[in-house]
Amino acid sequence: MRYADEIVAIARGWIGTPYHHQASVRGAGTDCLGLVRGVWRELYGSDAEASGAETMLQAAGRHMIAIDPREACAGDVLIFRLRAGFVAKHAGLMSGPDTMIHAIEGAPVAEVPLGSWWRRRIAGAFRFPEKE
Repeated sequence: MRYADEIVAIARGWIGTPYHHQASVRGAGTDCLGLVRGVWRELYGSDAEASGAETMLQAAGRHMIAIDPREACAGDVLIFRLRAGFVAKHAGLMSGPDTMIHAIEGAPVAEVPLGSWWRRRIAGAFRFPEKE
């Protein structure tokens, strides 16, 4: 059983949270990774451990289940490579077949269309593990 509805509901609870680099506090401030970390905390009760030496894709693969991006659906995490040849540095949570919830500098957390511009930049997709 997947917890997609619960994941999307938690992520929607972050909508309107101001952008704040390297933060993860619902209602106060967050960045894209902070949003994913915050949803994780609400699902599992604690932060996923991470090391500053690993990349976003490696960290996601260590804590989540890698899936084919074409199979991603509501509740799954998408990681984006915003520029060709650069490391992946942005994340969002799918909220529907053509929408995602994410945080980006200069704007509060929002639910936005997952259009072709975003889809071309998907570097990986991950699913939250089942709760025990």
